[in-house]
Amino acid sequence: MPAHSSPAAARIPRSGAALLVLAGLLWGTGGLAGSLLASRAGLQPVAVAAYRLLVGGALITAYAAAAGRLTAAPRTRAAAARVAASGLLLAVFQAAYFAAVEATSVGLATLTTMVAVPVLVTAGSAALDRRLPTRRAAGSVVIAVGGLVLLLGSPAGAGTNRATGAGLALIAALGFAVLTLDRRAPLPGLDRSAATGLGFLVGGLLLLPIGLVTGMELPPRVDAVGALVFLGLVPTAVAYTSYFAGLHRAGAAAGVVAVLLEPLTATLLAGLLGHESMGGAQILGAFLLLVSIGIQQAPARATSTS
Repeated sequence: MPAHSSPAAARIPRSGAALLVLAGLLWGTGGLAGSLLASRAGLQPVAVAAYRLLVGGALITAYAAAAGRLTAAPRTRAAAARVAASGLLLAVFQAAYFAAVEATSVGLATLTTMVAVPVLVTAGSAALDRRLPTRRAAGSVVIAVGGLVLLLGSPAGAGTNRATGAGLALIAALGFAVLTLDRRAPLPGLDRSAATGLGFLVGGLLLLPIGLVTGMELPPRVDAVGALVFLGLVPTAVAYTSYFAGLHRAGAAAGVVAVLLEPLTATLLAGLLGHESMGGAQILGAFLLLVSIGIQQAPARATSTS
């Protein structure tokens, strides 16, 4: 087709992709920040998840209120249902993932979750659109799964905990995939920032009773408080705001870009901060992830010039 698209329309896919890339890069710092908070404050996984959602939600909601977006939010059943559903799905995702980490290992929980999410999002998008996934989309998912397996290795879990951890990780992946598909279309009148902040607060409140039982005392030390602020701000408030804004511009299927960049960033950070070199299999896995991301973005570039 001839190039008749407007400059504003042409910018939408690129800006959406940029926001998703930013979200994935920032998410990659979340595991390190969460582990640091848990070790410095002696917190259990659910307490870390509750803190993450509450602090991140408070920051996003404060931003929405300062920008005047909170007071303009509609007081309707549809808006309340959207916020409640987001909070429930976030709580399920965070609690199930951290429980999977505790049951097995970070490697196994991350591998299972990150492999399942692209498959579930691609399949869910196809089902909602009532069409089969394109060969390009299916091929990119296959390449991504192979890249993740190589990048993250084949971490072992002990005994029956391996099956339990894998099951919890699949629940986490399902929660995140449903959240992504649910948020692909905005609700008229409900600002994305306000909906995201309130959803995080609801999710944090749902996890709060369990967190209080396991202990949520935060020592008044710079390292513990700093880890909490960083976790709530960078890989949570900024990353998720960027992710949902990117979904609005680029579509749910493109959200896989952020999901794939998270483990890649986390692995590179672990290597840099832990002075660990990446082996040949990990380098190949990282390359395959980049190839998959490139395939995902090819339709957006073609659309912007058609």
